[in-house]
Amino acid sequence: MQNFSTSPREMLASFWRNKGLIRNLVHREVVGRYKGSMLGIFWSLATPIFMLAVYTFVFSVVFKARWSSGSESKTEFALVLFAGLLVFNLFSECISRAPGLVLANTNYVKKVVFPLEILPWVTLGSALFHFTVSLAVWLVAYSFLISAPHWTALLLPLVILPFALFVMGLSWALASLGVYLRDVGQFIGILVQVLMFMTPIFYPASALPEQFQQIMYFNPLTPPIEMVREVMYWGNPPSALIWLGGVMVSLLTSVLGFTWFQKTRKGFADVL
Repeated sequence: MQNFSTSPREMLASFWRNKGLIRNLVHREVVGRYKGSMLGIFWSLATPIFMLAVYTFVFSVVFKARWSSGSESKTEFALVLFAGLLVFNLFSECISRAPGLVLANTNYVKKVVFPLEILPWVTLGSALFHFTVSLAVWLVAYSFLISAPHWTALLLPLVILPFALFVMGLSWALASLGVYLRDVGQFIGILVQVLMFMTPIFYPASALPEQFQQIMYFNPLTPPIEMVREVMYWGNPPSALIWLGGVMVSLLTSVLGFTWFQKTRKGFADVL
């Protein structure tokens, strides 16, 4: 039986070695999602705009939520909300699909030459494409409604790259677990919905009682969402301490997730 390397170096080497294949699969993934529809890839632009309008109406008009005390601006609420959704949607798209990645590609499992470990990279690439489209919408809206974006928006990759590694670690772990435990997919679907409302996306963390604010920061989505808002909307660089903590957690999660995937992939063919 073939042994698969679990070293952190192999995690990056596999990506680099198969970057051409990953790029082609991401392209096929994005194009295939909208193939046959009348609007085609325009849906990647229309969907976030529509959902933003719905969420903004419900929370700022119906529930009269406000982001900062004394502010009545619906524009502020919409842009701050949208910035949080950028991060959450990236997480949601990858994590929701992760348990079914290997199951949906059983024809690759028995092909020894196919690098199964790249499947989460493909999902992440597709999610980053939609993230980029939504980000472009946000930047245009901010420029039109407020002013030119802050220079700190250039720091956005520093926030997203560690978060992407964190998502990859979870994706590798869930892709493997999904093969052996088919209920994982159902559980993750519920968990993602719960996280949407347990993360400060539709409300500021400061709106919670102080004791709950501390608990909120144990949610791994809270720091990146808050940092994205800081660099994009408020014009502040991210906290160095929080950022470094996020980098360490992301590196650890990605290494552990990759190791688990490589250790358990030997049994995929037997189960499937």
